[in-house]
Amino acid sequence: MNTNLNNIEKLHKIMAALRDPDTGCPWDQAQDFASIVPHTLEEAYEVAEVIEVGKMDELCGELGDLLFQVIFYARLAEERGLFDFEQVAGGIVDKLVRRHPHVFADATVATVEAQTLAWEASKAHERAEKMGDVGALAGIAVALPAMTRAVKLQKRAARVGFDWSDVIPVFDKVREELEEVRVEIAVAGDNTARIEEEIGDLLFACTNLARHAQIEPETALRHANRKFERRFVQMEVMANAQNRAMSELDADAWEVLWENVKAGESE
Repeated sequence: MNTNLNNIEKLHKIMAALRDPDTGCPWDQAQDFASIVPHTLEEAYEVAEVIEVGKMDELCGELGDLLFQVIFYARLAEERGLFDFEQVAGGIVDKLVRRHPHVFADATVATVEAQTLAWEASKAHERAEKMGDVGALAGIAVALPAMTRAVKLQKRAARVGFDWSDVIPVFDKVREELEEVRVEIAVAGDNTARIEEEIGDLLFACTNLARHAQIEPETALRHANRKFERRFVQMEVMANAQNRAMSELDADAWEVLWENVKAGESE
């Protein structure tokens, strides 16, 4: 490979070689836009993971993996005559300049909040030009994680005034939805569709609570997942040290182990 190329150019050359129909990699040759989406999502979450746990020495490598996903999509599009990487880069350059007139033009923005409002107004204007007259909730990607999409829906609705003024009524809404779940489970029997609907309403209300508390619910749940995983593994370690299998313990024994793990974390 030409050593005079910069790394982006080398990456394009590698991608082209991997996709070569005669000498390329069979796996890379077999991929299409849809088949690499799961890999893109995985790489994005791995970037989030190393940032959240503070493994900054791994961030550069994870960002490289994510960048490769962009290169892959651009190569697939170029093969089909749709666009190429240069157009991808050009598009984001134009968008960033257009949406930051306070940096690249004569506009002024006094605060972060004002910039956020200006950004969203710019996006809404672009959506209207692209899609015609659109509502407040238009253009929110369906493929987003459900909690992330819930927050976006709630924020969009809030911009037109459909929101609680503070967090206190949201607590009441969460309690209301929780009670509806309890009642539905008691009376619905095998009607899982009704129970699912009520649990969905409860999760939506909890997401709203997180938003009003200025907490990102997707991040909070990932932290809770890690905490549960860490504590459960410690419970297994404790049980093994006592020559006991977790599957053979009753609820009281599990509770003792759980509390012992929590106590150990607070020491």
